[in-house]
Amino acid sequence: MSTTRDATASAEIDAEAQPAPCVRFDGVSLRRDGDGAVLRDLSFAIAPGSFHSLIGPAGSGKTSVLRLICLAETPSRGVVQIFGRDAAALRRPQRALMRRRIGAVFQPSAFIEHLSVRDNASLGPRVVGRKPADYESDVEELLAWTSLADKADAPPAVLSTAEKQRLALARAVANRPDILLVDEPAAGLDAASAQRVLRLLRDLHRAGTTVILASRDADLAARSGYPVLQLQEGRASLVDAPALETAR
Repeated sequence: MSTTRDATASAEIDAEAQPAPCVRFDGVSLRRDGDGAVLRDLSFAIAPGSFHSLIGPAGSGKTSVLRLICLAETPSRGVVQIFGRDAAALRRPQRALMRRRIGAVFQPSAFIEHLSVRDNASLGPRVVGRKPADYESDVEELLAWTSLADKADAPPAVLSTAEKQRLALARAVANRPDILLVDEPAAGLDAASAQRVLRLLRDLHRAGTTVILASRDADLAARSGYPVLQLQEGRASLVDAPALETAR
């Protein structure tokens, strides 16, 4: 049976043996004009190289947590630390450099329709100024990994919903981020397609990427086999997920 405990208390267990968190929220609250409090006194820590699912009903603040991690928002109160740095204290050039270490897939995913699937997947490396010779083979490998190689020269408009989700994932990891944030990866997908995306995320995690998956689908999170952070009324609790071997 799954057990639930305070996420902050769990961080005290074997603290000295744990690596420094790559993401830490300490007493984080987020308020928006007209919306009231989205997050209330939220505290948790994510170890580098881990895989966590963030679950909760619509409006519970899952997307807001991801936006805080990728530096798209700043908290109203409390501290968000990314790679040990206070996100609010970063200067603009520092924020830009840190964002390169974070890949994100939000819903809905938008593509540049006049560019091919290959060129859309290459946007990240191109934007940061990498030379084509440095990333072209990586992009081809990503397209093969996501089963999109046969549509590399096609426009995104011809892709199915599941294929677009996989293209968004390929684009997000083309710069080899340390952290990957994925918001509602199963949105609009059938069970088989959702499971396929989940397998891709597991592959990335096994390769060393820290993965944070946000979803309303508690069953999808449980099938990941990794720890689950449950958001409720703006606060988080840690739910023990079944072992990966039993969750496949």
